[in-house]
Amino acid sequence: MKHILLINSSISGDKGHSAQLAQQFIARLPEGSFNLDTLDLNATPVPHLEMAEMAAWMTPAEQRSDEQQRLAAISDDIVARIKAADVIVLGVPMYNFGIPSQLKALLDRVARAGITFKYTEQGPVGLLDDKPVVIFAARGGIYQGTGLDSQTPFLQTFFNFVGLKDLHFVYAEGLNMGTDAQQAALTAATARLTEISAKIAA
Repeated sequence: MKHILLINSSISGDKGHSAQLAQQFIARLPEGSFNLDTLDLNATPVPHLEMAEMAAWMTPAEQRSDEQQRLAAISDDIVARIKAADVIVLGVPMYNFGIPSQLKALLDRVARAGITFKYTEQGPVGLLDDKPVVIFAARGGIYQGTGLDSQTPFLQTFFNFVGLKDLHFVYAEGLNMGTDAQQAALTAATARLTEISAKIAA
C-alpha cells in the first residue's frame, strides 16, 4: 500500500484550482491502494523561518532547551512525513510570479544539512530517497516555458538538491483569461493527471 503525502498551499483552501486538481489526481488512484497524509498550509500555516529555529537544528538533541526542542520538532515532523511518503503531491498556485510564501516556509524546513542533503568536495548531494513528486501548478495567465515562470526552475532545483528527481508537473494556465480558456486548461490538466496517476498506480 502506497503512502501519499498531499501538500496544499492555496490560500483558497479546497476551492483553489491547484487543490482541486490534486484531489482529482488522488481520486484516480485505486481505492484502498494508499494511505493519505495531508498538509494543508492554508488551514495550518507553517511560520516563516527564524534564526532561533535554525540554531535549534544545529544544537545536539540532548543539549536542546525545551523551546529548542519545540522549534526543532516543526522541521523534524515535516521531514519525517516526506521520508515516509511513497508519492508527494503538491498543489501550487502562482502568486505574484512565485510560489506561495506558505510553501516556501515549509520547504525551508525540508532543506536540512546532514539530514536531507550534505556538502561534499564535489558539491551538494541529496540524501532523500527518490520518489515521484507530482506538482499541480495553477496560474491565472500563461507562463510555462517563459522567463516569467519562476516556479518551475525553483521547484526543480530545490527538489533535485535534496535528492528528489522524479518530478511531474501538471500545468493549468490561463485560468483567469475567460471561461473557455479556463475550461480548456482544466480539461488538459485532467488528461495529464489521469496519465500520471495510471503510471503511479501501476
